[in-house]
Amino acid sequence: MTTFGKMHWNIDSVVSELREIRVKSLVSRQRENKPPKLPSRKVLVEIVQGLSAVLFPNRLGSGELTDEAIDYFVGHTLDAALRLLYGQVCRELQFTAEESSEDSTGQTERAVQIVRDFAARLPHLRVLLDSDLEAAYQGDPAARSIDEVLVCYPGITAIIHHRLAHELYRLGTPLIARMIAEIAHSETGIDIHPGASIGGHFFIDHGTGVVIGETAVIGQRVRLYQAVTLGAKRFPADENGTLIKGIARHPIVEDDVVIYAGATILGRVTIGRGSTIGGNVWLTYSVPPGSHITQAKTRSDRLDGGTGF
Repeated sequence: MTTFGKMHWNIDSVVSELREIRVKSLVSRQRENKPPKLPSRKVLVEIVQGLSAVLFPNRLGSGELTDEAIDYFVGHTLDAALRLLYGQVCRELQFTAEESSEDSTGQTERAVQIVRDFAARLPHLRVLLDSDLEAAYQGDPAARSIDEVLVCYPGITAIIHHRLAHELYRLGTPLIARMIAEIAHSETGIDIHPGASIGGHFFIDHGTGVVIGETAVIGQRVRLYQAVTLGAKRFPADENGTLIKGIARHPIVEDDVVIYAGATILGRVTIGRGSTIGGNVWLTYSVPPGSHITQAKTRSDRLDGGTGF
């Protein structure tokens, strides 16, 4: 008998136990019948790749396109990506309806409208992304070309995902948006919640470990370095101890701010326009426009009982 013939994994028993657990879990979630399908991460990866190629066909597309063929490629690729997106939007709407026992009437029409509205925003997203590319190129002396920035910089990969995800979040598909954000997170180490609002000319240099929370608001021409956190200071709960969702709890970063590596800014505080936040600063209070905040400054403020302005 071969070695493989001597191996017994008790697979039938494991499969049976897993089924029993799974069925009990479905019952506990009131899913006695066939549960609705969640959006597919694998399909969303394909969608983002297609949309990225639509936005930047010469660099993220085929690579063999002539001027005459670009529009055909963009149209064909966009149609394929939007058809896939429509299917995933339908899945999310169905899942949400099942979870909340909502009336599912009109879901098809709603899904069509969401995808149509999303498609209409793609030219605007291309303009925003061009500004992000320019900010990265101008802000990094190591960058040799815009093309290098587009295909090599993890911060650009993350912001492409975010710009797409934020539109889907805004249009009412937060689960798909969050999944796209997590795809970027796994690829780049940059964690941007799709709810965060980010202005143009945005640049994340290096990028690994950056975290931007759901209700963060970032203005124009902002630059972040690696390991920056724009997070929440506390999580209010209701009388039952359940966390209150949807409240503004992350920082507002005004225009022309630079935040250096390792800085942590927590709570609904405002970083005034044109400020510079030094490396490894821990900041939980607002600062006025034009501020230059260092570790020494924040230590001094804590000792003096200061709270910014």
